[in-house]
Amino acid sequence: MELKGKIKLINETNQISDSFQKRDLVITTSDEYPQHITVQFIQDKCAVLDSYKADDFVTIGINIRGKEWEKDGVIRYFNTIQGWKISKENDLKTQPVNPVPPVPVGESGDLPF
Repeated sequence: MELKGKIKLINETNQISDSFQKRDLVITTSDEYPQHITVQFIQDKCAVLDSYKADDFVTIGINIRGKEWEKDGVIRYFNTIQGWKISKENDLKTQPVNPVPPVPVGESGDLPF
């Protein structure tokens, strides 16, 4: 899945334990009703956000993760949107596109078969 929009903010990397770190980014979608969505990057993916800043237009590859948590006999469920890839929209627009050449059509407008 992908999310497209403008970066609203990027938090600093949060070292949760010796072996786990995470970093949150908030993206604002360009929908009719814009949404502010938190995307979490973990482990080595935290560093990919270093070259981005607020107001960059980006596309983020995401996975949706779900967790079950029980406390005092009450079960709760939590969802996380986890980013695994990010690219600037400007980078996507500058990539060459190979257009498909048009299929030749006879002068009568009939297809060639």
